[in-house]
Amino acid sequence: MYDPDFHPRPKIAMRDIFGPQGIIAETLAGYECRQGQMLMAEAIAKVLDEDHRGLGAKHGEMLLVEAGTGIGKTLAYLVPAAFSGRKVIISTGTLNLQDQILHKEIPFIQKHIDPSLTALCVKGRQNYLCLHRWYQLTASPQIKLFAAPQEIDIINRWLDETTTGDRAELEWLPDESPLWRSITSTTSQCLGIHCPELASCFITKLRKEAAQARLLIVNHHLFFSDLALRRFGNAEVLPRYESVIFDEAHHIENIATRYFGTSFSHYQILDLTQDIETLALNNLPKSDQDKTIQLSRALATQADLFAASFPTETGRFPLREIIDRMPSWSTAVETLAGRLNGLAVHLEKLLLTGDLWSAMLRRCEELISNLTTISEQHDSSYVYWLERRERTVLLSASPIEIAPDLQKFFYEQVASAVFTSATMTTNNKFSYVRDRLGLPPDTETLALPTPFNYQERTMLYVPPDHFPLPASPHYPEAVQKEMAQIILAASGRTLALFTSVKAMKNCYDYLATILPYPVLVQGDAPKSVLLAEFKRKTHSVLMAVASFWEGVDVPGEALSCVIIDKLPFEVPSDPIIMARIKKIEEDGGKPFFDFQVPRAVLTLRQGIGRLMRTSSDHGLLAIMDVRLFAKSYGRTFLTSLPPSPVTRSLDDVRAFFKN
Repeated sequence: MYDPDFHPRPKIAMRDIFGPQGIIAETLAGYECRQGQMLMAEAIAKVLDEDHRGLGAKHGEMLLVEAGTGIGKTLAYLVPAAFSGRKVIISTGTLNLQDQILHKEIPFIQKHIDPSLTALCVKGRQNYLCLHRWYQLTASPQIKLFAAPQEIDIINRWLDETTTGDRAELEWLPDESPLWRSITSTTSQCLGIHCPELASCFITKLRKEAAQARLLIVNHHLFFSDLALRRFGNAEVLPRYESVIFDEAHHIENIATRYFGTSFSHYQILDLTQDIETLALNNLPKSDQDKTIQLSRALATQADLFAASFPTETGRFPLREIIDRMPSWSTAVETLAGRLNGLAVHLEKLLLTGDLWSAMLRRCEELISNLTTISEQHDSSYVYWLERRERTVLLSASPIEIAPDLQKFFYEQVASAVFTSATMTTNNKFSYVRDRLGLPPDTETLALPTPFNYQERTMLYVPPDHFPLPASPHYPEAVQKEMAQIILAASGRTLALFTSVKAMKNCYDYLATILPYPVLVQGDAPKSVLLAEFKRKTHSVLMAVASFWEGVDVPGEALSCVIIDKLPFEVPSDPIIMARIKKIEEDGGKPFFDFQVPRAVLTLRQGIGRLMRTSSDHGLLAIMDVRLFAKSYGRTFLTSLPPSPVTRSLDDVRAFFKN
């Protein structure tokens, strides 16, 4: 991935940029020199510097940085990346952070620090319109199923104006739009050099622009999707690169697990058969058309029967347990594989009529291969599992450990990599993240605490010893009543985070009837709408799970209290978690302390981090789980949290808010 066409720029000391008399202090109003930000920038500059790269070693230079909220880590890694003069990938956890970097930090750097910097935001293929699929759909009678005439007109006018084909420009388009799914393309759907729209293709243009830019801003999903393809000599949209900086790096294990695995779904088959039928209606004579559609629909019908043969309970389950309860498993797999093979043979014949069918054949063969791989379950380094969703069934094979793939296909191929997040340590140590990612024991680390004054501006409340443990039948009622008291003391202004949807809904049913404040709950509206309402109505309560533990940025009075219902241990029945626990046991480790506790600590720290977003913020942190004091592992959680004064008295909470 080394690019000889890029040459290092003249070196500049990070102090000249981040110091008290540096460029940023002179150009950014209200800027305060932060020692942590400068230390981080200097450490990253060293790792990216060619004089310190380990190109002759087994792996490149690696750095783990925990940068507490308020450090200013985004500029701390962007500026050294810009001055490295090398092709650097900036990989983030969310599209929102991508957009912030591109529209806020990059323009600032270009205006005041490095006018020559070129940067490009690159998203996954599913974010860009495929012209071939659009023209195919608009020429088909099926267009009426996906779009109203006015929507077709809007997109046609947009295509006359857009230079990117990025769906983000279509603000009116719903997130789960079936229309968009029909006019974008995955790697397997792309016709490549055989596409009649190749010259105008938005992905082709994107690749050319990406090859010229010095910084590429991507998200983890795109990066690991691309890295997974590179294992087999392919790539998605990213050009070769030399260095990578991961922000929100605590997500890497989960995301890499998804892309380093294999999957087969009922939906993938239906998607394929729909594309084949559209292609047949527009490109084949009547006789071939009828035969192709017949085979395609027969496969779709068989896929429906295959999905219906599984238990109807939604969730994720070990595949072996499901198979053991399905005497018809082998027959179901063989019948479905037979339909796929029959269609593949027919598609091979259609190649004589045109190269358009090569992508369909490739997708069909990939489905056959994935179904075979998952159904045979031969590789002991993978966990095989099934996910039943409301309308589809997904079969997957996921690596139990991602470290071997990262070591072989990433660390040995790059000159340097930086991993940063506000939450990287557990019990003030990097060992958990380092080991899970397979980084060398001598990997350099840097822990930079938040500059925010938690000691004087916050308080941590944990219920007293007599409060029931989470396993107690009395716990739900006790939590609801205790939360009500805290929220009343805080005059609303509370973000309540839950570890399960059921607990959230039960608590909502109770609190919404007794609190004198508006109570918002996840699921009633999109996340952005709920957050806007929460910010607008200062004395309100927002109750949420999952994604609200991260990415919620509400500075000021509207968020003056964060309540967490209990320590966020993952459900141990999840197939991947189960497999990783078993592997640690087999290796002689202690999965609860080596794996489950550290993961819960990192999640808890993310939730707690929603309170203090600026140095002037203040408020209460409340964790409704006495295991913090009743269990030995509670000490690990407590030492991993910010240095807030601790109380176990509601009277102290009331006094805190009165003051």
